[in-house]
Amino acid sequence: MKLSHLALLSAAVFASSPVWADSVITVYSADGLHDGENSWYQAEFAAFTKATGIKVQYVEGGSGAIVERLAKERSNPQADVLVTVPPFIQRAASENLLADFKPDAAAQIEGTTARYVPLVNNYLSFIYNSKLLKTPPASWNDLLDSRFKSKLQYSTPGQAGDGTAVMLQAFHSLGSKQAGFDYLGKLQANNVGPSASTGKLTALVNKGELYVANGDLQMNLAQVAQNPNVKVFWPADDKGERSALVLPYVAGLVQNAPQSENGKKLLNFLLDKAAQTQVSSLAWGMPVRSDITPDDSHYQQAKAALEGVTVWQPDWNEVANTLSADISRWRQVTGGE
Repeated sequence: MKLSHLALLSAAVFASSPVWADSVITVYSADGLHDGENSWYQAEFAAFTKATGIKVQYVEGGSGAIVERLAKERSNPQADVLVTVPPFIQRAASENLLADFKPDAAAQIEGTTARYVPLVNNYLSFIYNSKLLKTPPASWNDLLDSRFKSKLQYSTPGQAGDGTAVMLQAFHSLGSKQAGFDYLGKLQANNVGPSASTGKLTALVNKGELYVANGDLQMNLAQVAQNPNVKVFWPADDKGERSALVLPYVAGLVQNAPQSENGKKLLNFLLDKAAQTQVSSLAWGMPVRSDITPDDSHYQQAKAALEGVTVWQPDWNEVANTLSADISRWRQVTGGE
């Protein structure tokens, strides 16, 4: 579907204020679902506009940055719908930035709460340049090797959802927060430096400027067509287990949104069977509805990629409660910005 009738704002104009009217709603979203041509967002926004006459204005930013923006706009909300990842969605809910909303499909979606609902299932992943490296780094310890000096980068915890997930995965794979922080302190010798955007790292890996970076499975699989040297992997812990943190895109209705009722319409549209059935074929993501099992090749490839990988998730409310302290500690051990 063509996107010509949509009002889009890219990350490059994230600092500007959206323009809204009765026939336009504004979505603040983390990156990943708008990548490529005829992406899931593009297709569904176009279908929504065709069905309702309501245009969608899209503003993209880092998972944490868009919540920061909502907080700054609290007295004069500019967005109607927020899409981000844990633990930032929990932070938005706890700070009363989201309104109560129960989607029509709530009974079919595990993890739905009074203020947010999973939108697309996804998982933390890592990527490597398969042209320059015959095999990916086998373990977390391998990433400390000096051959990765200035050839490894992960997005910044606290700013990027995937970067925050790397920190949490390190806690999990290394066995404790203390061990995770000790490891990330050592890894900093190889780390290129901060990056507010995870998506931008893929092109750097494809070109060979980086050998290894972090990502998420949905986004990375969607990027492979334009980045043929990129492959997904998960490093193993000292017991040989490879594991992936569950990192879904989660949506909420913004508190005191300018177009609250239209925001509800969009959320219900994105969660209906028609839209959810296309999540994998268009975006390489996994549908959140329990009554849908896609049969397209993208879904099968995503499932195959996760074979032999243990999927896990933390208590996201607990993560949200300690996030500020954990980010401060991460900055101390890494000298991160």
